[in-house]
Amino acid sequence: MFGMVRPCRHRLGERLNAQWMAHLCGLCLALRTDHGQFARVVTNYDGLLLSVLTEAQAERAAAERRTAGPCPLRGMRTASVARGEGARLAAAVSLVLASAKVRDHLADGDGLLGRAPVALAARRVAARWGGAGARTGADVGFDTAVLVDSVERQLGIEALAGPGTPILTVTEPTETATAAAFAHTAHLAGRPGNAPPLSEAGRLFGRLAHLLDAVEDRDADAASGAWNPLTATGTPLTEARRLADDALHGIRLALREAEFTDGALAHRLLVHELAASVDRAFRTGCAHDAAPSASFPQAPPGGPGAPLPPGPPRRDPRGLLAGCAVWVGLACTCQMCCGQFEDPWSRKRRDGLCEQCDGCGDCGDCCPDCGGCCDGCECCDCDCGCDCGC
Repeated sequence: MFGMVRPCRHRLGERLNAQWMAHLCGLCLALRTDHGQFARVVTNYDGLLLSVLTEAQAERAAAERRTAGPCPLRGMRTASVARGEGARLAAAVSLVLASAKVRDHLADGDGLLGRAPVALAARRVAARWGGAGARTGADVGFDTAVLVDSVERQLGIEALAGPGTPILTVTEPTETATAAAFAHTAHLAGRPGNAPPLSEAGRLFGRLAHLLDAVEDRDADAASGAWNPLTATGTPLTEARRLADDALHGIRLALREAEFTDGALAHRLLVHELAASVDRAFRTGCAHDAAPSASFPQAPPGGPGAPLPPGPPRRDPRGLLAGCAVWVGLACTCQMCCGQFEDPWSRKRRDGLCEQCDGCGDCGDCCPDCGGCCDGCECCDCDCGCDCGC
């Protein structure tokens, strides 16, 4: 389970955390039901935002839930989970993009995928996922060809990009793909008037996803010689942060223009938690960190823009199939539920679903970064004392 928006249960509060888990489990089960057990490995946090947005716009009577049976990732507990077209749209998009990612790793010959027998199996998996995603997309009226086209254009743009190429030229295919997916949630919910603002929110979300991925991978890519959009185009971190902050502001404005039946969770994720993701990527931390957070990364002595001190040595990430094998072991032993575990692919330390927290402390300061963005939005269950208008 990967993705940019990884909410903290302490900040979500009991009600929104229950909704979040319902969508997370709903996506996972939609993948299993339509495409088999192995398809569940493409479950990701960002994809389920499509399920969240669809339900947020729908009439309350149309919000679909069902009781799911015991699952190791829930500590063998039952749960109320989301179902319906929003979850299936999220599944379709996740499958198509996962298929594209596998093909990209195959083209680069990464890890085990550089070996012929493994590559052959991976090609079959990628083809199966791509076809399955296209069929599910068609079932909910979404043409996944826009996603495939964006991936193909991305490869061509990266091949031509170099010093001086605007970074937004590189992020454009991702923006186009996410804009189309976000806009389609409005049609699924029966609110076509929401399509333009949600398309804009999706476009900026795609920009953020591309930028933050580039920021987080910059050091590792430099060490391995892999292509990185910031390095290739010569874009400094200060410019990347400016674009990220502009995108956050644009998403906030776009959400104000959309009509929601219950937009609390969508607001919490796309305004507050997305801002936390930006801080995490640029290492500015959250409001409870000992060091103060600033608009840009804190530079050590040596002048503005000086590089951050090196972190601990990085371990090489696992390949796709090796990571999947580790994921199965973690899932079967419930290690992904509580405590900490090593991410099956990136090897980064992750908090289990029961423990995820960005260091926010207790819920007594659950909404420290409102900053003029919420006014009765109910984005947290406790009284954060916000007096700000949106």
